[in-house]
Amino acid sequence: MHDDRVLIEQRIERILRERLRPAVHGANVPLAVEVWHTPGEPVAVADALQAPYRPARAGEAWGPAWGTSWFHLTGSVPAAWAGHPVEAVIDLGFATDRPGFSAEALVHRPDGTAVKGLNPMNTWLRIADSAAGGEPVDLYVEAAANPLVHGVGTPLGEVHTAGRDPLYHVRRVVLAVFDEPVWELVQDVEVLTELMHELSVGDPRRWNILRTLQRAFDVLDLQDVAGSAAAVRAALAPALAVPATASAHRVSAIGHAHIDSAWLWPLRETVRKVARTASNVLTLMDDDPDFVFAMSSAQQWAWMEEHRPDVWERMRKKVAEGQLVPVGGMWVESDTNMPGGEALARQFVHGKRFFLDKLGVETEEVWLPDSFGYTAALPQLVRLSGSRWFLTQKISWSQFNRFPHHTFRWEGLDGTQVFTHFPPVDTYNATLSGAEMAHLVRNFSDKGVANRSLVPFGHGDGGGGPTREMLARAARLRDLEGSPRVEVEPPARFFAKAFADYPQPPVWVGELYLETHRGTYTSQAGNKQGNRRSEHLLYEAELWAATAAVRAGHPYPYEDLDRIWKSVLLHQFHDILPGSSIAWVHRESRETYARLTAELEVIIAAAQRALAGDAGSGGEVVFNAAPHARDGVPARGATRAPAPPAPATRTAADGGGYVLDNGLVRATVDPLGLLVSVVDLATGREAIAPGSPANLLQLHPDLPAHYDAWDVDHAYRRTVTDVTDVETLEPAADSAVRVVRRFGRSRVTQVISLPPGAGRVDIATEVDWHETETFLKAAFPLDVRAERSAAETQFGYVHRATDTNTSWEAAKYEICAHRYLHVTEPGFGVALVNDSTYGHDVTRAVRPATNGCAGGTTTTVRLSLLRAPRFPDPETDQGVHRMRFALVPGADLADATREGYRLNVPERRVPGDAEVEPLVRTDHDGVVISAVKLADDGSGDVVVRLYEAIGARAAVRLELGFPATSCSETDLLERPLAGDHPLDEGELALTLRPFQVVTLRFSHPGGDQQ
Repeated sequence: MHDDRVLIEQRIERILRERLRPAVHGANVPLAVEVWHTPGEPVAVADALQAPYRPARAGEAWGPAWGTSWFHLTGSVPAAWAGHPVEAVIDLGFATDRPGFSAEALVHRPDGTAVKGLNPMNTWLRIADSAAGGEPVDLYVEAAANPLVHGVGTPLGEVHTAGRDPLYHVRRVVLAVFDEPVWELVQDVEVLTELMHELSVGDPRRWNILRTLQRAFDVLDLQDVAGSAAAVRAALAPALAVPATASAHRVSAIGHAHIDSAWLWPLRETVRKVARTASNVLTLMDDDPDFVFAMSSAQQWAWMEEHRPDVWERMRKKVAEGQLVPVGGMWVESDTNMPGGEALARQFVHGKRFFLDKLGVETEEVWLPDSFGYTAALPQLVRLSGSRWFLTQKISWSQFNRFPHHTFRWEGLDGTQVFTHFPPVDTYNATLSGAEMAHLVRNFSDKGVANRSLVPFGHGDGGGGPTREMLARAARLRDLEGSPRVEVEPPARFFAKAFADYPQPPVWVGELYLETHRGTYTSQAGNKQGNRRSEHLLYEAELWAATAAVRAGHPYPYEDLDRIWKSVLLHQFHDILPGSSIAWVHRESRETYARLTAELEVIIAAAQRALAGDAGSGGEVVFNAAPHARDGVPARGATRAPAPPAPATRTAADGGGYVLDNGLVRATVDPLGLLVSVVDLATGREAIAPGSPANLLQLHPDLPAHYDAWDVDHAYRRTVTDVTDVETLEPAADSAVRVVRRFGRSRVTQVISLPPGAGRVDIATEVDWHETETFLKAAFPLDVRAERSAAETQFGYVHRATDTNTSWEAAKYEICAHRYLHVTEPGFGVALVNDSTYGHDVTRAVRPATNGCAGGTTTTVRLSLLRAPRFPDPETDQGVHRMRFALVPGADLADATREGYRLNVPERRVPGDAEVEPLVRTDHDGVVISAVKLADDGSGDVVVRLYEAIGARAAVRLELGFPATSCSETDLLERPLAGDHPLDEGELALTLRPFQVVTLRFSHPGGDQQ
């Protein structure tokens, strides 16, 4: 037979494009259109319904960037259409090359209830399944003119700079007959052609499909598509009836719409995106009782309850019926690298509690497809939250190394394992296309031992989620030769089946490091500082409010703390805290952090005032919220101001510069303002590598190949400029040294000091930053031969190699650390601690040989201080930044942990005369208390969370400073896990495994504070 394959395929595609798809909506009549343009931000639906509308014409321009226009559509169904399905086709000028991100709309009835979302690839609205003829049509459409934010330097990401020119034009607003047989034919042809193109040319099944399509299209009457559609479908039926092979891969398809809580749009627009998408999927559920949709992010559900009660009530009904499935168990799909331990725990607390309290659902799947890497602390928190399964997708983005598994056990810091799936379809916005199905089968890493994977399908980020076309594909792919078997089902059913099929998968130990988006540890430094500060203020607010409630009957601010926590958790979303959103988002974020800071300071001050005693006594009470004693003040307690430690001294150095000495550390600052010596006086050991000054500011060009705010390419290291020019070097107060430098259009002021009684060198840094596409780092070359670094993460630390022996190690050229990064050789270690920096890099080099032998190893630790990407925010980080970091010589891991907390949780001084004993003490420096609070249920019980911080088994005794009557160990949601712990005269003995997190709940006679 002659090979006419290509010609036949081209003919099929043309007929599908030019004849079949256009025939889905046949006869049509225009609807009358009126419009009202909101003068500013979106308004309530009730207000829009009463607005003064005016007639609008076809092609009329509307929508300056970020504006909203309301369209009133009226008409009636022609009598001749009786008995036919009728739909409105509403195309307001959407950008049809993408499912979301741009003009989107929500249709309302005259009573204000939401009907369905309109999106660039989903412009239909069902008016009647079987029209009677003459039915009135009366609809209101809230249309958002979201701009397509793209291009370096674009002003579209901020409402104040986006301009007022209209972006869109009304394209088509009609009533049309929906030809269901033609629509079904389109689905048949699309499924068969997509499947055919994924089969090899040598596969008989491909040729069988081709010839079936050829014969079927010979039946098609091109002049009467609607009249011949049924006959064409009958000709195609045999090709769609051939069952899949017994060994075919099995796919659990789960409706989903990945909606970023903010990104290329502000938070307020996400509220509307969620309403549109939820309305879409609820309508699909009404039409298809087998359709299941998984929706994460409790915050997005809470927005519906608050802003769209009509949508919320429909959502609740579908949850009860099992079609709408809450997943994730977190307040938002947060970043997991940078949130602190308590914050990451509270993501689960507030997320899971919302689903429990509002919907009666215990979520078991942690759903994080798009976060930028996953901390090794997560498995323990997943299990402590009462969850069982973990899902991610983003690891497929890694640049250098292909992750070896798709189903595996993920083992965290403390040894906890969680059953994990990484969908081989490599997208969280699948459409169930033939290409996707073929790719996931080829890509699946666990062939031969497992045969099941999950596919989240649906358009995200305003695209409306799954479509009726996707559901039609799923139905046809349920059992079809050449394709995996596809079944639409809930995530829990997939995980149960996958676990039963593969109960002993391979184990991956440690973090899931994403080999891209490393710049997110640094971009938008102001946001990161606001997050770090808010986390520690919340820790202080809970501690002192709980102490004041137990000791003085002070009212505990349950509602305020709950609200503030949720706001902080929202801003840890994986495009807000990482700094990868538009300027509008980050401006609002900084404003929110400032407001929350002020609120938390009021809560702290009120609690401390209740504890401090007589303010008129002339005395001063020092409050220490840090988890370690400091200068005679107990951890989490307060005392009358003790005698201060001896201050540091400052003397002139030979040859210029200064020598600072506080009896614990001696630091030498050279005439260029650089640290050329830092000696730990207890050991006499020099920390700075010979000939390599520390606190050296370095600049790199920073133009990644892709994703400006997200990425830092490894090539940046090849070009470096040391910032050594000095404008001013002079003494400062408290025996410190001030150094001022200028470079480019920027200015840096640093104050170098030795705090009394502390074995560290503090560097307070102010940068007036006006560079673009430039990376600023601070380098500390250390005379330490470290084979690995220890970077603090949530509830512990993670080791990473300092060498580049393997591609996996080389890929980690930019890493995340929290309050400290520590390097050590046997007998001597050094920590670099910070108050708001997350990005770091660690390298090693052998110094020039002496007499044929190595001259020693230099381990250089650098903090990533600032970046200046121009997309999506062209003004990223421009302006003044203040940050602190410190070098701690002679530090072990316990020292690093202690000094990290001290830098981040400063003491507070309040007029008074009281001694405030801690509610709880520990006798082990390696066991850190991360929270002291009252129980969330208002019972007045005291909740204490603690963890082993240095990676060693710990036997610890807790001494209580209040009369507890019982103690139970709980999960993160403060629910009992096992039997009570016995109390021995106000003390409790525990043994913790390395990095174990334990939550304890104490009842006491003074409880019930609510």
